[in-house]
Amino acid sequence: MALQLRRKTHESIIYIDKDSAPRIMPFGEDFIIEDLPIGTRVIYPNPPIKGLPNREAAIRYAVNHPLEMEPLYALLEPGMRVTVALDDISLPLPPMALPDMRQTMLEVVLDLCAANGVDDIHIIIANSLHRKMTEWEMRRMVGSTIHDAFYPDRYYNHDAEDDEGLVTLGHTRHNEPLRVNKRAIESDLLIYLNINLVPMDGGHKSVAVGLCDYESLRAHHEPQTIRDSDSYMDPPKSALNHKVIRLGKLVDENCKVFHVETALNNKMFSDGYDILTRNEDEFSFADRLKWEAMKRTFSNLPRNARRKMLHAIPAQYELIGCFAGSTEPVHEKILELNYRQYEIPVKGQCDI
Repeated sequence: MALQLRRKTHESIIYIDKDSAPRIMPFGEDFIIEDLPIGTRVIYPNPPIKGLPNREAAIRYAVNHPLEMEPLYALLEPGMRVTVALDDISLPLPPMALPDMRQTMLEVVLDLCAANGVDDIHIIIANSLHRKMTEWEMRRMVGSTIHDAFYPDRYYNHDAEDDEGLVTLGHTRHNEPLRVNKRAIESDLLIYLNINLVPMDGGHKSVAVGLCDYESLRAHHEPQTIRDSDSYMDPPKSALNHKVIRLGKLVDENCKVFHVETALNNKMFSDGYDILTRNEDEFSFADRLKWEAMKRTFSNLPRNARRKMLHAIPAQYELIGCFAGSTEPVHEKILELNYRQYEIPVKGQCDI
């Protein structure tokens, strides 16, 4: 009874008692099962928010009903230069099952561009100073149809070291410099397609960080910013966020940016593997059989094979919200969904 009372504090928090089941825990490229000491607090992810039934329809609705901007179709005119920038594959992790959300967003945006006579379109991966994506990765992310139509001349990685392809926008009042992708910033319209998995991503960070150079990045990707931040996942208490907002406003002063942001749920595993994020006390007989089969399979594989197997399982993320339009109101709506999915009220730090 005491355990049940404790569990009512939040559905994702349990305390170990003498009748609790052993816990499954990640261990490198493996999993182990352990009996934890009585009284141990264990925190699980919130259950996935149910995904929207038609993600293409949700994206189309968002771009036709934007926040604090005209609908996308009203911003498009024949002869204009449009650049579509999108997140690289540093997120989401693990990589999502196909079709990738960026492909669906691109299909909607490119359809609207074609319908409004816009054919000067470049697609730029906002990889900042991350490694450049390979052609195979680029094809997987947007699908073969878009890849074949635009690659390599009009679908490419941002190059943070190409001086001729960068333009300086100036400095913030804190003397933070900003130099960004020239094609993107000099376009008549910059459309940014974002996948928001955690609260530190999206918003002003998309363009000001994703399309900048090294000198711009070093103003905030450095130890002092880490020390000055309580958490990158709590934007009001993040020095990184405050710096990025200042830089992002420089972007908005120099370029018309139409943001399309998406929030995903936390459905990392398919139905066969979802036991890895659930409370072991609630396992059914079938769940226990799944775990035994998984454990036996992993124990018989060499380490490299286990790693390859784990990395080959695509995440089953689902769209739970899409908003489009001006930078800040769009990002505020997406953050609300992030917190609904991920936030768990916890008092005190965890040991592990």
